[in-house]
Amino acid sequence: MDESPLQVLTIPTTPYPDQRPGTSGLRKKVYVFQSKRNYLHNFIQSTLSSIDLRDRQGSTMVVGGDGRYFNTTAIQVIVQMAAANGVGRLVIGQNGIMSTPAVSCVIRKFKAIGGILLTASHNPGGPDGDFGIKFNIANGGPAPEAVTEKIFQISRTIEEYAICPELRLDLATLGKQTFDLENKFKPFTVEIVDSVESYANMLRNIFDFAVLKELLSGENHIRIRLDAMHGVLGPYVKKILCEELGSPANSAINCVPQEDFGGRHPDPNLTYAADLVESMKSGQYDFGAAFDGDGDRNMILGKHGFFISPSDSVAVIAANIFCIPYFQHMGVRGFARSMPTSGALDNVAKATKIQLYETPTGWKFFGNLMDAGRLSLCGEESFGTGSDHIREKDGLWAVLAWLSILATRKQSVEEWPILYDYEEVDIDAAVEMMLELEVIILDKAFIGQKFTVGEKTYEVDRADNFEYNDPVDGSISRNQGLRIIFKDGSRIIFRLSGTGSSGATIRLYVDSYEKDINKIFQDPQVHGRSIFYLV
Repeated sequence: MDESPLQVLTIPTTPYPDQRPGTSGLRKKVYVFQSKRNYLHNFIQSTLSSIDLRDRQGSTMVVGGDGRYFNTTAIQVIVQMAAANGVGRLVIGQNGIMSTPAVSCVIRKFKAIGGILLTASHNPGGPDGDFGIKFNIANGGPAPEAVTEKIFQISRTIEEYAICPELRLDLATLGKQTFDLENKFKPFTVEIVDSVESYANMLRNIFDFAVLKELLSGENHIRIRLDAMHGVLGPYVKKILCEELGSPANSAINCVPQEDFGGRHPDPNLTYAADLVESMKSGQYDFGAAFDGDGDRNMILGKHGFFISPSDSVAVIAANIFCIPYFQHMGVRGFARSMPTSGALDNVAKATKIQLYETPTGWKFFGNLMDAGRLSLCGEESFGTGSDHIREKDGLWAVLAWLSILATRKQSVEEWPILYDYEEVDIDAAVEMMLELEVIILDKAFIGQKFTVGEKTYEVDRADNFEYNDPVDGSISRNQGLRIIFKDGSRIIFRLSGTGSSGATIRLYVDSYEKDINKIFQDPQVHGRSIFYLV
C-alpha cells in the first residue's frame, strides 16, 4: 500500500441558484444530486465554507444519515471534502447510519463544531425518492436562519471546491482510521462509532430504566407494538426497547433500515403507518408507536388504535412531566409549541404557571430558547416532540416519556386537532392562493364574522400572518403562516411548508377546544371538514 500523503485538489465549479436550505436543510430528488455536475460538492463546500476557517481547522464534526439511497455515496464525498478543508476529525455512525437525535447527542458529547446529516426525514427514499443534507451547529441543533442564509449566498457564487479524491473510508469497521494529507501537519482522523451506544447512555440518565423494564417485561407487563418503518431507528428500538428493557423481539417490526424504506413512505401518521394502526385495532396491544425515516418524529397509539395527536402528546407529557426523573432533577424552565400546534399545551402551562412560548415551525427556534435556559419541553404539529436533553425533536425519547407516564399513572388522552396536507402543489398557484387568502382575512370586515357548524357558532376574533420575535437574540421571522382565531380559541391555520423536495406543500391545521365531556370522543374529522369549508 502506498503510504505517501494523499493529494488535496482544488476543482473549478459552477454555482447553482437553487441551493437555499429550507427549515430542514436542502432536499431534492435523488436524481438532482446524481445528474447535476458537482451539485453535491457545491453544497458541501458551501456548508464547510460557512464555518470560519479558524474554527474549522483541526475541528471535530459529526456525520450520520438515515440509511436512504445515496447515503454512503454522499458520505464518502463529505469525508474527502472535510479532510481537504482542514477538519481534523470526523465522527461517523457505523455504516453511515445515525439517527438525527443521536447526531445531536454525539455533537454535544464530542464538543464538535457541528454535524452534517444526510436525511430527507419522512420523505420517500430509493433511486426515485428524495435526498437531503442538513447542517447542525455546535449546540447539536439545526442551523439558524443566519447560517443557512450564509450557506445559500456562498452557493450562489462558488467557483471551486477542495477535495481529497483518493481518500477511501471503511464505514463498516468500528474504530479510528487516520490519513496523512499533503501540506497537513497532523493526520486526518475518522472515528467510526456504534450508532446507538452514546444515545442509549443519554437515555439511561433521563429515564428510570428499571421502572420501564418492569412495565415492559415484569409480571404485569403491557404489550407494545413499535414500527420503525425500515428507517434508522430500527437498531435503536431493538437494542433499547427489546434487548435492554425486555420487550419481546416480535413487538418491534420493520427494524432493518433499507435504502427505500421497504418501498414505503416513512412518515408516522395514520395514512402511512396503516399496518400498525390495523394491528393496534385488534386490541392485543396496549401501546403502539411509529417513527419516521431519521427517527425524530413519532406517532403514539393507544389500545384499539386510539390515536393521540401530536398536539395532545406534548401537552400530556407536560402535565405529567415529573414522571420523568430528568425533570425531577433539572426542574422545568418553560414550555413551547410551534404556532400551528393546538393550544392544549397552553392550558397545561396556565395551570402549572410555567412560561409558554409560541414559535414558528422549525426546531431551531426551540434550540435558541433552550440555549438561553428558558425552555425544557416542546413540540410541533408535525409529529415532533422533545426536550432540552438535545437540540432536535426525538421520537424514541417521546415514546419512553409516554411509557414512563403509563408506568406511573396509566393515563391516556383524546384526539382533537386535525392536519390536512396538500402535497406537490404548483408553487406559483400555492403562493397566489396564500396571497389572496391573506387579503381576505386581513380585511377589517372579516373580524367578527360568524359561522355556524352543527350546534356550534364560531366568531372570528382575530386574523394575521404570524411573525415571531425571538426573545433571545431579537431576530424577527415573518410570514410564518396565516391564522384565523375564533372567540373560543378554535383556529384555522394555513402554512406553506419547506420540507418537500419538489413543488409546494400547503398545510391546513384545524383545532377546536371542546368543553362538553360527552363530545370529546366524537369523530373530530366531522368537525374538521365542516370548518374546512368555511374559508
